Amino acid sequence: MLKGFKDFIMKGNVLDLAVAVIIGAAFTTVVNALVNSVLMPFISGLVGSPNFDSFAAVNFNGNQIQFGVLLTAVVNFLLVAAAVYFVIVLPMNKMIERRNRRLGITPEESADPQVMLLTEIRDALTAQPPHGTVQSPGGPKH
Repeated sequence: MLKGFKDFIMKGNVLDLAVAVIIGAAFTTVVNALVNSVLMPFISGLVGSPNFDSFAAVNFNGNQIQFGVLLTAVVNFLLVAAAVYFVIVLPMNKMIERRNRRLGITPEESADPQVMLLTEIRDALTAQPPHGTVQSPGGPKH
C-alpha cells in the first residue's frame, strides 16, 4: 500500500503540478504588487477613488446593495488578467516565436482529433457494402 502511494507521489505529473502551484503562489505576489501599487493608484488618479465600492449603492428594505463592490472585483480581475497577459504571456510567446524562427522550426498545423476520427468513420462507412445486401463466401443471397 505504501509503495503504491510512493509511486503515485513520484510520478512526474504530480511533481509538475506541485511546482506549478508553488510558482503560481509566489508569482501572485508579483501580480498583486503590479495591480495594487501601479495600476490601481493610476486608476485612482484618473477617477479619484482606488475602488468603486460606494458606486451605485442602493438601500433596499434596510439592506445595503453595493453594485460597486462587484464592479471593483471585475475591474481588479481585468487588471490582473491584463497584467498576466501583457507582462508574461505576450513576451513569452514572442520569445518562443523568435527562438523557433532562429532554429528553423515552423509551427505544424495539427488536425483536430475529432475531425480525424469523423473522417475515419466516414471512410469506414463508405467502404461498407450497401445496406440490405449480405455477402457470404457462397455468393450473394436473394
